[in-house]
Amino acid sequence: MIFMKIMIIGDGKIGSVLAEQLSKEKHEVTLVDRSGVRLDQSNNELDVMVVEGDGASREVQLEAGADQADLVIACTGADELNLLCCLIGKKLGARHTIARVRNPMYVEELNLIKDDLGLSMAINPEEACATEMARVLRFPSAIKIDTFAKGRVELLRFRLKPEIGFGGKTVMDIMRQLKCDVLICAVERGSEVVIPNGSFVLQDTDILSIVGSLENTAQFFEKIGLRSKSVKNSLIIGGGTIAHYLAQDLLKIGFRVRIIEQRKERCDYLSEVIPGADIINGDGSDRDLLLEEGLTYADSLVALTGLDEENIFLALYGKLHSNAKLIAKVNKIAFDDVIDSFGIDSIIYPKYLTADYILQYVRARQNTIGRNAV
Repeated sequence: MIFMKIMIIGDGKIGSVLAEQLSKEKHEVTLVDRSGVRLDQSNNELDVMVVEGDGASREVQLEAGADQADLVIACTGADELNLLCCLIGKKLGARHTIARVRNPMYVEELNLIKDDLGLSMAINPEEACATEMARVLRFPSAIKIDTFAKGRVELLRFRLKPEIGFGGKTVMDIMRQLKCDVLICAVERGSEVVIPNGSFVLQDTDILSIVGSLENTAQFFEKIGLRSKSVKNSLIIGGGTIAHYLAQDLLKIGFRVRIIEQRKERCDYLSEVIPGADIINGDGSDRDLLLEEGLTYADSLVALTGLDEENIFLALYGKLHSNAKLIAKVNKIAFDDVIDSFGIDSIIYPKYLTADYILQYVRARQNTIGRNAV
């Protein structure tokens, strides 16, 4: 296995998650940040090297080894600084660079100057979250969906319910019964993950991961009695950047979209940039307002406020008063086992989703380096 020299600029939410995972995978990781306090904590908790200083400084990058780096990842809180860090890293000799870019205004500009900047990848956390949510809403029975082979193959995670009738049956029995060309490739039971064989016995509340073509996975869900057709309308609570991207994605595929946002100026902005959506100026935690805006009849409810607790309670309220597909955004993962017990359909963790996209790229590059070294 070929391990990489990786420099991460920005020891914040995404940077710390990346450093933790990449160091676990035995890569040589160097963290760069202006805050010595954050770096001391990372240095104590992780197997990484740290350099205190401005990541846009040539001297600091050289001290951190940018000239020998296989990859520079810039994930500070400022888009412009991330782009500058990547440009400097590339000029100093880094083989690949990734920048976290959040501002929607930069999307088109990046397409124009990506090659000039030497960027291998630009990741937008809010856009990545919106894409994930839109994908899940297309297949409401799934908790999470990943696509492969240019969208022709899907890997879906979903939770078994007693009414499905899989509890106590083996994987082989289920495949014989359903006659669907899908593969049950993983079973999550509590904190355990099992790669099942044909004699593995399933239990209710297990989380299954299945892989198959779009047509076959849809057929599988139809045969087990779970809804496989996409929803047609969505009630979004919170009008931030993720809501902006999500509304645009959903409108493109024919959804009716309503966004409840408390800030008047933000409502005015959203009305201008997303003319096809209904923008409601109001408090999304107001139960009467939610019912008035059709929560009872909504196909899906997406809670995107700035408070994790509020998003969870909004999803639980939606569960009580509707049959909607429920999605909640949660930034902190400290109580994920408690959150999972609430029965909310999909919990989206932005920083982990963003880190996962970058990790996929790192692993792909690692495999390429390994093949070339043979």
